[in-house]
Amino acid sequence: MPIFEHGHALLIGIANYQRVRPLPISVLNDVEDTAKLLVDPAYCGYDPQHVQSLIDGAATKPAILAALGTLAARASAESTVICYISSHGGQIEQGTYAGEYLIPFEYDNRSEAALAVSAISSAEFTRALQRITAQRVLIILDCCHAGGIGQPKDVAELVMKSGLSDQAYTALSKGRGRVILASSRSDELSWTGERNSVFTAHLLLGLRGGVASDDGLIRIFDLFEYVQPRVTAEKPVQHPVFRSDMETNFPIALYAGGQKGVIAADPDGFRYDAYISYVDSDPDAAWVWSSLVPRLKAAGLRVSVSGDVEEPGVYRIVNLERAITQAKRTLVVLSDAYLANNWAYTQAILAQNLGIQERTARVIPLKATPIEDSRLPLSISALTGINLSNPQRAEREYERLIRALHDPLPRW
Repeated sequence: MPIFEHGHALLIGIANYQRVRPLPISVLNDVEDTAKLLVDPAYCGYDPQHVQSLIDGAATKPAILAALGTLAARASAESTVICYISSHGGQIEQGTYAGEYLIPFEYDNRSEAALAVSAISSAEFTRALQRITAQRVLIILDCCHAGGIGQPKDVAELVMKSGLSDQAYTALSKGRGRVILASSRSDELSWTGERNSVFTAHLLLGLRGGVASDDGLIRIFDLFEYVQPRVTAEKPVQHPVFRSDMETNFPIALYAGGQKGVIAADPDGFRYDAYISYVDSDPDAAWVWSSLVPRLKAAGLRVSVSGDVEEPGVYRIVNLERAITQAKRTLVVLSDAYLANNWAYTQAILAQNLGIQERTARVIPLKATPIEDSRLPLSISALTGINLSNPQRAEREYERLIRALHDPLPRW
């Protein structure tokens, strides 16, 4: 059986805290199921001796820091390292102990001073990660949970603001080959499901073969591209976050035990029927996730969605180009916000340029709300679009759109 060489993982899950209200049982299920999948030779192929789990009472602050030290000693520059943490996390926003904290089993919330001593600060965690010399490090954080299926938890007892900030995500991703994959934005909750959290359920599906691969490996960009739209489609109020300082789309596990040439693409080589380009703010975001995406998925279409890849500089362009290239058509959701957003318009330009080079019609403009054609750039107004802004015509227009996305790519 193939083994994912140089793969190492540390998984931490804390649900039953010593002093604070417990988190859902899904926290422990997430760690258990992820660990089993990583060492399964039919899937991720990690050596079981290189995967460690710390659960509940075993996940104390000294034990977590010691395990990170062991990981640093064991991993080499050629290693791939995954650190998965499912627990409470929070922020003290001002004062002597202001900062970001991961909450271990013995966390003491009776005062800010006790909290600072018993919790793991972002600085402590970052220093521990920096000792890992591996050039491929993935930190997966699920540190702001909902307390039950469909019910957010009360976090007042934590004596801090729940969750980690965007600044914490960015700080942890500093260093070559470092990636932070967080289950939600800093101001959002991560939601639970029947067995696993919504985020980890889709993560597991991706690692079980949902992520497309043609070389026998699951790569980090492809994993995020799989997980993010599915999480947000299921829970529109939750948006997984990607932060990185990296140069390559590095592998993190075997694909289906190392099977090659099994890429989820149609006969023309497209992984997606549609890439949705929109401005990720309401009302556009609410309409995309509550109306457009569910309608397209219900029609059996494969959809990729923009708006949540948080890579710095050139990497964002590279990843955007990949997404547009791998989708048969790009849907441009037109609105006042879209016209004012230079980055969003860049997506439309990239897709149109690709179509011109190939002599194909790659872009379909969508009107979710009324907007005058005279306000549109000539490159957009010249295209035949779909008008979903008129309720009396919306059903017919949806049928036109779905038919176009199922049809072969038009050529001229």
